[in-house]
Amino acid sequence: MDIEKQIEYWKEGTISDLEAASILLNNNKLLNALFFCHLAIEKARNAHYVKIYSIVPPRTHNLGFLLDKTGITVSQEQDEFIGIIMEYELEGRYPQYYPQIPSKELVLHYLSQTEKIVQWLKTKL
Repeated sequence: MDIEKQIEYWKEGTISDLEAASILLNNNKLLNALFFCHLAIEKARNAHYVKIYSIVPPRTHNLGFLLDKTGITVSQEQDEFIGIIMEYELEGRYPQYYPQIPSKELVLHYLSQTEKIVQWLKTKL
């Protein structure tokens, strides 16, 4: 496996997912936008996993689990946000789970927080 190519793949995925989240938000698809926020963080986290272990990351969507496996320490604020965004990962995969839809303004804030975390994770690569 080409490690650098894998890392680049995950990093590029974050860019695409953040763009998708923004488009969805602008079109009032709020839950979908939040799902893509989760995906962006997940892909940034996967880049770290590949860098450390030189293997494809486990197929888990639990952001905290793999962050722990990478040894990345997040702030309390980041940890709280990750807990919030995890709620919206479920909606895209498990339709019986119905989270409360936040306001568009709050989703915009969550997108901004996602962008900050993704950028922070990328600087740690």
